[in-house]
Amino acid sequence: MSQASHQDERPLVSVIMAMRNAAETIGSAVRSIQLQTLQDWELIVIDDGSIDQGAAMVRTFDDPRIRLVCEASGAGLAMRLNQAVALSRGVFIARMDADDVCFPDRLARQIDRLRQEPQLDVLGCGAVVFNRNARLVGELPVGLSHQEITAQPFRGFPFPHPTWCGRAEWFRKHPYDARLMKTQDQDLLLRTFRTSRFAALDEVLMGYRQDALELAKMLLGRRMFIGSLWRYARHSGEFLPVWKGIAMQLVKGGVDVATIGLGLNRLAQQNRLKPVRPAVAKQWQDLQARLGRAGEID
Repeated sequence: MSQASHQDERPLVSVIMAMRNAAETIGSAVRSIQLQTLQDWELIVIDDGSIDQGAAMVRTFDDPRIRLVCEASGAGLAMRLNQAVALSRGVFIARMDADDVCFPDRLARQIDRLRQEPQLDVLGCGAVVFNRNARLVGELPVGLSHQEITAQPFRGFPFPHPTWCGRAEWFRKHPYDARLMKTQDQDLLLRTFRTSRFAALDEVLMGYRQDALELAKMLLGRRMFIGSLWRYARHSGEFLPVWKGIAMQLVKGGVDVATIGLGLNRLAQQNRLKPVRPAVAKQWQDLQARLGRAGEID
């Protein structure tokens, strides 16, 4: 694998990923990209100041399509994603986290839809939530049309960030706010939903790892999204609907404290998810088997 050399031909899609102390999960994440039915990709992994062996694990793949950039200190997800976008050479850009996995048809299915509908800027997909034992917990709710995704913009967008795949020029035109440590995606959607077009495939093509809900991170995320809402109101003048959205965030924060604070973490997690469909569970089992076999070959 080369960290600095570039392929002569431009790849169809750049998969961008930031990682920090992800040695436990990065192997499966990278293998799931190598198992894609669409093979015309590059994977850009930016190590955000890790102190574990994650970077060493990425190097073991010895795949010229993988580009690893190691930074000495942590700067946060938004900064590293902007950095990866700047380095990317693909016609399309796909997001992924270092503890998630892609189903084999993910890139093929999303890019096929983006090619069919040139008016779309970013396309998401369905995702299952799994824990550290690879046990399925539920399916993430996702809006399928632009109208569904943006129906209640001041309450949040049902558009899971790791599932995004879109046109490279959109990501370059609309960078993440590097000041935000949480809800970078919701802030970006809030700033762009009136001038962009979003949609999602009604197919589960991602596995999203979530061992448990973390109250401190959830409250921080709500606080940061409230800040995004206030900036939006000051810019747009839409104070009344924004105030309603802020009030809803405060109410949801109170519910988070009441449920998770009382030890009802699993119940709170389940209430945010949909049941896993049997066909999806079977596809998940098949994916885990393939990832296991790929790991044995490595």
